[in-house]
Amino acid sequence: MRARLPRLRPLDREIAALAVPSLGALVAEPLFVLTDTAMVGHLGAAPLAGLGLAATVLQTAIGLLVFLAYATTPLVARRLGAGDRRGALSAGVDGLWLGLGLGVLLLAVMLPLSSPVIAAFGASGPVEAEALTYLTISWWGVPGMLLVLAATGVLRGLQDVRTPLLVAVVGFGANILLNAALIYGAGLGVAGSALGTVIAQWGMAIALVAVVVRAALREGAALRPGFAGLRAAATAGSWLFVRTLSLRIALVVTVAVATGLGTVELAAAHVWFAVYSLLALVLDALAIAGQTLVGHALGAAEVPRVRATTRRLVGWGVVVGAGLALVLLALAGPLSVVMTSDAAVRDALPAALVVLALGLPLAGLVFVLDGVLIGAGDGRYLAVTGILNLLVYLAVLALVPDLGLLGLLAVFAFVYLGARAATLSARARGTAWIVTGAAR
Repeated sequence: MRARLPRLRPLDREIAALAVPSLGALVAEPLFVLTDTAMVGHLGAAPLAGLGLAATVLQTAIGLLVFLAYATTPLVARRLGAGDRRGALSAGVDGLWLGLGLGVLLLAVMLPLSSPVIAAFGASGPVEAEALTYLTISWWGVPGMLLVLAATGVLRGLQDVRTPLLVAVVGFGANILLNAALIYGAGLGVAGSALGTVIAQWGMAIALVAVVVRAALREGAALRPGFAGLRAAATAGSWLFVRTLSLRIALVVTVAVATGLGTVELAAAHVWFAVYSLLALVLDALAIAGQTLVGHALGAAEVPRVRATTRRLVGWGVVVGAGLALVLLALAGPLSVVMTSDAAVRDALPAALVVLALGLPLAGLVFVLDGVLIGAGDGRYLAVTGILNLLVYLAVLALVPDLGLLGLLAVFAFVYLGARAATLSARARGTAWIVTGAAR
């Protein structure tokens, strides 16, 4: 054991050097939403409710396209590991073009559909009007946001996680100032909130793209899109899209079942998933470190390093998950008081949060192995098993319809995440996912 520790300590430092700044950048988007919510919240109930509806639509669209970062990172990291920095940047430029193209397509399709999409929620007239105002302006920022995702993926692949963090911090600060000026100073209300966020998103996109373009020019990489590169990025992204879609469906189904249990249960489930999403950012930061390190090591054909990185990440994932569990167990009571003034929801939350805490070590394992296999470019396996895991979860929900809130959350935390852990662990123990070289 003593002989191995010196070799692992530098690896721990590499993981931390990638994970900690990545966590800071990951927090940026929730902070954008939180800032908008806090400022719009002072305009009244209708603007706040409208923002909530519009944000749900936008976050769903962006969430499904997060593969732009996850697919680009391993493509770039592999080529960098193989010693082909120029090829790495060419792959990154192709990822940027894909992000821009998807953003423009999404804008063209969803802008005219904004009205029927918002109307489908069945909100009151004032709420629907506010939501439509926010959404129709916000779609213009989506190409910028997708460029941010793609450029962030490029820089992660190049093992530069500090630049996305810096841009995220500056973008968050600019968003606060712009929203304050436009919402209150210019009197634009919810439209000012949307416009401020769009400007901040495009500012972040321009800054990150400029960094990638300068690096590409230094290496002599072409700035025009290449068909082979676009096809590789789109293929990798399509599998990750299916994987992400299966995760979203599981979340939506859980919320739908909670809705049928009653208002108190739905409110408690909403708080549960809000806390889960926040804690998941910490685990996702470890997953991002895994994407970068594993992709680089496979590109360099360093299989022992791939194995060592995987083992160490698994250890970190379980340990960090357990640490978060202890913190949550200690704060379950106070959190229940802070999150709601409704007595019935307060009574339901502590036990629900205990269920979440008990499942966090398992979640840590799931997140890091997911990141490792994404880094290996094993998107097809993740997509196929993602569908199988979802079917297992849906079957359990169908077979045991009277779960109650705690039963529902326990099935999600242990059955669904357990199924994911089983399929991910089975793959990680084998060798089929370990494909070395500049391309998979």
